[in-house]
Amino acid sequence: MSQLDDRVPAVLLRIDRNPFHHGTLGAVRSLGRAGVEVHLVADCAGSPVRRSRYMRRIHPPPAPGASPGEIAAALRRVAARVARPAVLIPLDDASAVATGRLREQLAPAYLLPQQPGALPGRVADKAELAGVCAAAAVPHPVTLVPDSAEDAAAAAWRLGLPMVAKWSRPWLVPAGSGLRSTIVVTSARQARELYLRSAEAGSSLLLQTFLPPGPDRDWFFHGYADRSGAVRAGGPGRKQLAWPRGAGLTAVGRWTPNPQVQALAERLTSELGYRGIFDLDFRRCGSTGRYHLLDFNPRPGAQFRLFADSAGLDVVRALHLDLTHRPLPDGVPLPGREFVVENYAPLNALRPALGERELAWHAADDRAPGRALWALWGRHAAGRLAGRLRQRPVRRGLTDDLSDDLSEDLSEDFSDDEKASSC
Repeated sequence: MSQLDDRVPAVLLRIDRNPFHHGTLGAVRSLGRAGVEVHLVADCAGSPVRRSRYMRRIHPPPAPGASPGEIAAALRRVAARVARPAVLIPLDDASAVATGRLREQLAPAYLLPQQPGALPGRVADKAELAGVCAAAAVPHPVTLVPDSAEDAAAAAWRLGLPMVAKWSRPWLVPAGSGLRSTIVVTSARQARELYLRSAEAGSSLLLQTFLPPGPDRDWFFHGYADRSGAVRAGGPGRKQLAWPRGAGLTAVGRWTPNPQVQALAERLTSELGYRGIFDLDFRRCGSTGRYHLLDFNPRPGAQFRLFADSAGLDVVRALHLDLTHRPLPDGVPLPGREFVVENYAPLNALRPALGERELAWHAADDRAPGRALWALWGRHAAGRLAGRLRQRPVRRGLTDDLSDDLSEDLSEDFSDDEKASSC
């Protein structure tokens, strides 16, 4: 018998257009396997997610850049189709920020954690996060928010080069603009030029001290803060392989005990009075050994299924159980468990597993998405490669550059709030 209340459906919301978001499929499967009726509000055209046997229905999403009123209207239309209260789970930062502010308007059609409506937006904003960390005594890279192009150029001397540039609200960056949420800046001129595009990006430019990557330096913590504020489910994980290399999403992650990371996560969420699912990204400084918080994502991370414990509890199930007033089972953590995203780490997926491992797309009880992935991904990658070849013919000595460019192009297929946070 399922631990979850299968009378209460779940509505998953994703505004960001990303056909290869494996976290969406993870949420569909996790809840569907527990007998929960799953509705997805997202653009799934050309996505393997739509093939899952655990999907009850796909609904049209709000447009990118939709106003809060438009998002609320779209969710009310879904609520009318579902016809009973449902647990609402945002899967990207834009959705999390909007639903946090709309919680009272969406009740009683939707169940959401009770916390200040502005809090998800506050922690997701990269500029505000620096102040949040300072108040909670959580290490964070030195951050400057320039107020002019000259100030941005001067930051190169204050912070040193290279330094990291981020847009404070990356979910506002328009698709097709060529702007990336995070970039390593190597000159004062580059910083100046980025600042001049602030209006186009839709939010402030911030500049940070660069923490170099290295072995055993990139960590993350996924958790669920319940109604009492206690952190349940989830745990600390180490990024074994990133895609693109050094500054990308977690292609291979391992559940690895880390008391320092866990203590930082619990202290920060407690200080904030945060409730709900969260995903934190850390980088360890090679010289001091301190773990610096780089990002606070107020929603499930794409690799949240890494932290499914011996009772099958993950952060998505924990949310559903808690909001429907059901007890959370006391499972045993499974350190050493591995999560592999096949389209970004195919060789790792093919190697025999040394311990417990979960693949992002392929599952014995839900085979269709895994089969669909390779056909869709192959066509997509071929299209990107053809576009690069049209822009710049491959000449001798440029093959590696083309490969790097293609990797950057394909990296645009995952949302900015899930990539390059490790810069």
